[in-house]
Amino acid sequence: MTNIFRVGNASGFSGDRVDAAAPVVDTLIEWGGPSALFFETLGERTVALAQLEKRKNPERGFEPMLERLLEPILVKCLQHGITIIGNFGAANPPAAARLIAQLAARLGHPEARIAVVHGDDVQGLDLKAHQVYEADAGLDMGAGELIAANAYINAQPIVQAMKAGAQVVVTGRTGDPSLTLAPLIHHFNWSLTDWQRLAVGATAGHLLECGAQITGGYFYDPGYKDVPDPANIGFPIAEVHEDGSLFITKALRTGGMVTPETVKEQLLYEIHDPANYITPDVTLDFSQVTIEPAGPDRVQVLGVRGKPAPATVKVTVCFDGGWLGEGEISYAGPNCVARARKAAEVLRQRVAMRQLPVQLRLDLIGLSSVHDGNDGQLSQASTASPQDVRVRLAASGALQDDADQ
Repeated sequence: MTNIFRVGNASGFSGDRVDAAAPVVDTLIEWGGPSALFFETLGERTVALAQLEKRKNPERGFEPMLERLLEPILVKCLQHGITIIGNFGAANPPAAARLIAQLAARLGHPEARIAVVHGDDVQGLDLKAHQVYEADAGLDMGAGELIAANAYINAQPIVQAMKAGAQVVVTGRTGDPSLTLAPLIHHFNWSLTDWQRLAVGATAGHLLECGAQITGGYFYDPGYKDVPDPANIGFPIAEVHEDGSLFITKALRTGGMVTPETVKEQLLYEIHDPANYITPDVTLDFSQVTIEPAGPDRVQVLGVRGKPAPATVKVTVCFDGGWLGEGEISYAGPNCVARARKAAEVLRQRVAMRQLPVQLRLDLIGLSSVHDGNDGQLSQASTASPQDVRVRLAASGALQDDADQ
């Protein structure tokens, strides 16, 4: 066993750049040593969209760009022993695995060993009995048809697949950090209760999971926080040592940057209690973390602490929320703001006159629309004088006919 293992990220969301993986793989090969590559392609709603696709076609329901993501790098990874791990199976990991097997065979590697992780789909459970969000959120799991329910499972089944010799591991919903942690557990033979080492691996996963966010994509603010060559931004790589040391860097000969500042911003991503960041494998304490420069585009992450894993795991539940109708129109030139406001007023009146049973939202894009509420108070109070404004109407209802109108 070597004392260094590297994990590269090749995707941070569904539909991410299809050319992101190649520089990461080339870098892992150039540096040598054991390594893995992971794709994180599932947002909170992505599995629900995939379930709808699976209903239409039982051989779909996985990442729609899967073949384009893997084709440029699959052969190199198989030849150089770089394990590929991805939650790109979405709602249909077996079908995704079949497509990968077909791709591997077409590329001259019919012997490729592909594993499928099951167990995240929990639609058969009595989920309503476990509803835990606030009562005033206006949500009810019994209000609409259940589309998807998926638990964030931990790294253990991925580790088992790797122990069985898998070269590609296809999962559905998995804890995002688990995609990075699993190959580290496998390589270093970490105990599943060694909370400190698991914390290091899960922290690496948390930092890498959003792809180019950590290499400047999240950080970039022109003129204030500049990032070099953002059109060619490189994706991140974690280097983990047997003693638990953690370094973050990025693919060679790419744009973007890795600095303490870019890493700090990603460390805080989706964090509520920094002393108790819950993952399926370990609870992370970031409250004493320090991040220090360790060379060009390279930092060391120190001070993370681990606590026992939670007794339960998170489940995302998606149900049919009805239909959404949407329309937009632009106003430009003199008095465009007043004309746009009048158009919005007329649209509200028309919906009221028709007595349509819909929830309505009207945005004046260009006038505080991102931060506005459904009542439009910020847009109405704005004193900005833009050269153009776009009126957007969105109406949601239980029936398609109401939304269409």
